[in-house]
Amino acid sequence: MNDTEAAHGGDGTAYDVCVIGLGPTGLVMAHLLALRGVRVLVLEREPDYYGMARAVYTDDECLRILQAAGLADEVHADMVVGLPVQWVRADGRVLAQFHDPSRRNGWPTSNFLYQPDFEATLERRLRERPGVTVRRGRAVLDVGQDGDGAWIRHQQCTGAAYGRREAELVADTMETTRAVYVIAADGGRSTVRTQLGIPMSGKSFPQRWLVIDLHARDGADAFGHLPYFDFVCDPALPTVSCPQPNGRHRFEFMLHDDDDPAQFEAADHVRSLLARHVDPDAVIVDRQLVYTFNALVADRWRAGRIFLAGDAAHMTPQFIGQGMNSGIRDADNLSWKIADVLLRQADPALLETYESERRPHAESMIGVSVLNKDIVSTSRPTAIRARDWGIGATMKVPGLRRVLTEAKIKPRPRFRRDTYFGMPRGPLGAAGTLAPQPAVRGPGGRATRLDDAIGPGWAIVGIGVDPRAVVDAGDWTPVRPRWVSLFPAGSRSRGLPAHGASSGEVIDLEAGDAVLGRWLRRTGIRAGDVVILRPDNYVFGVVRATARRTARLRVGVDVPAAAVAAMREVYPGHQEVPA
Repeated sequence: MNDTEAAHGGDGTAYDVCVIGLGPTGLVMAHLLALRGVRVLVLEREPDYYGMARAVYTDDECLRILQAAGLADEVHADMVVGLPVQWVRADGRVLAQFHDPSRRNGWPTSNFLYQPDFEATLERRLRERPGVTVRRGRAVLDVGQDGDGAWIRHQQCTGAAYGRREAELVADTMETTRAVYVIAADGGRSTVRTQLGIPMSGKSFPQRWLVIDLHARDGADAFGHLPYFDFVCDPALPTVSCPQPNGRHRFEFMLHDDDDPAQFEAADHVRSLLARHVDPDAVIVDRQLVYTFNALVADRWRAGRIFLAGDAAHMTPQFIGQGMNSGIRDADNLSWKIADVLLRQADPALLETYESERRPHAESMIGVSVLNKDIVSTSRPTAIRARDWGIGATMKVPGLRRVLTEAKIKPRPRFRRDTYFGMPRGPLGAAGTLAPQPAVRGPGGRATRLDDAIGPGWAIVGIGVDPRAVVDAGDWTPVRPRWVSLFPAGSRSRGLPAHGASSGEVIDLEAGDAVLGRWLRRTGIRAGDVVILRPDNYVFGVVRATARRTARLRVGVDVPAAAVAAMREVYPGHQEVPA
């Protein structure tokens, strides 16, 4: 029985995938799966959505993923956009300011959000999407699997108020549901991960922080003097100051070892802390809470047909705002692979690349987050002097200054060699990296974003050429790609006909900005070459026009030589779902 048949087993299974958890990772996962034609059930323990903010930031890469799901424009309209991020001293002097204006993914790199509104929009839109069933107030009791698929036992419950009380189960409401795959996006305390016996490795930090969420009173300009996101490197009281949309703001204050959390959370003390930065009478406190943080990664992200995603797979400290975003990247990576296995007969071994591609990037994000925590919170005089000297020296060297001020210390969207699904990458190659999204113009001259012009799925893009003149279209029939001719800005010769104008078989586009040209020069891609894009916009490979060679892919039969050899060693026959 193949995986598509397993979705329609003799017990009347109606779902291809069951997503457990309705936080940002589960929401985006369900959207992307349904967009690609997969039938999805989402189970969430809590009857109501969480009305308090956790995440405050998203970046250009994740907005591009939300764009693919048809959500970005709506949620982005309610964000604070383009703010610089700063390290500042206790006296307000700026140590360094980060701002990347490149928009290489078609979106600003700095976007601050209010998570309750963000999630509410994603859930409302998910309920409107065909092929998705959302069931709140359903506690997952256990999951399992057999040769035909996976099963999930779940029961109606009153919810645990997101950890504030014990959930109570409602008698006589237990159900068992079957699906081909299960994705556990049920948070850092994942019930599914615990049941599967998958440990997490890393470090739990004892350092405590007080988070205060607040909003301005009606008519008050409470935060106009705090225009940017500030990491206040004050050894006496390390502080984070974060603007949010619609008159909201967040402060975080670090407790020292001898501070009493109860006293720190007391209303009088909260007021005194806020008074260091704002007029306490001009604001209303929504929440104050002392928390610790973790830098942990699950030892494995898959058990047969069951996958971990988001905080269930990795927990990122909050210091670079990448916890939620790492989960959104998981959703983007895993959703298209599951869809291709279910709907395009891709070899299930493709799913093994989910962890091999995502784990190194998630771990790198955790490492940079911990580094930023150390920079902000150090209190040792020698470490403070070393930090300030190092930052000052970096700012005096043009190349290094750009690395710092444009936040290029953030891990790049680039898979490690020999870990990804694609052609081998050379020293300056593009394979296994995220392609940019320039603004483009179609034959009618109307500007749009590249991904919107191409549409979802695989794409084979000729740089200033009809790609079918370079690769054999018949070799790519299994992935049903879109064929694209893409000209760098200003490179189209007058009178050159649009390849797709008459046949409609090729999408003919011209870049409307310099983003594409910079990327082509950096990666050595020339006019006449063909770029093969996976559904997540990562480059599968580049076919050089000069070599006239074809990058061949028959999903489920042939993949790049190194990848197919490795899979056949572990999964002979390519039809078994690995345990």
